[in-house]
Amino acid sequence: MSTESPPATDERLRDADRSQATILAAARDEFAEHGLGGARVDRIAERAGLNKRLIYYYFTDKEQLFRAVLEQAYRDIRAAEQELHLLDQKPADAVRRLVEFTWNYYLEHPEFLTLLNSANLHRARHLADSQRARELNSPLIETLAEILERGRREGSFRGGVDPLQLYVSIAGMAYFYLSNNHTLSAVFGRDLMTPKALQQRLSHMSDVILGYLLP
Repeated sequence: MSTESPPATDERLRDADRSQATILAAARDEFAEHGLGGARVDRIAERAGLNKRLIYYYFTDKEQLFRAVLEQAYRDIRAAEQELHLLDQKPADAVRRLVEFTWNYYLEHPEFLTLLNSANLHRARHLADSQRARELNSPLIETLAEILERGRREGSFRGGVDPLQLYVSIAGMAYFYLSNNHTLSAVFGRDLMTPKALQQRLSHMSDVILGYLLP
């Protein structure tokens, strides 16, 4: 009779997936609030309602957990972008939709911005060797390249636009404004987070990006 342990059941695998998802959500909030340096695994375990040893079992240490959180953050935003079905839209509409989505996603997920701030503070060493992060982000650039090429063929976009540079501009205009809204509002004496100001910013971003793409 075989003495080998039985394979993991589907339920056990689902429990493991749920535990990891719970840990990642708790770690995301902890890292977003305290940064990598200030985050504590004890608090993450408390937030998750799980034993600290389970965190180390799945993620080895705080550094690996931070990397997993960053990868999950990219997985979430890229998955949401896929729901836009950009390739089904006219080129100009697709670009405008991507601008609007990026802006609104950053507004609705401020933890995404603070995670990026923390990652950059550490020179992205947690992502430098992450093949998963590259696999998650490359399809967006490929999609944008296809949209730009279709626009060029139709005569609505000029040629020679680098899709990566374009996306960096879209993300950068949103990211800088929201990450620095406190200092910008203070030095210019104007509340840049009122509903009117936010709408004006989105309109400005869309006009700038689409204006750049005109043939």
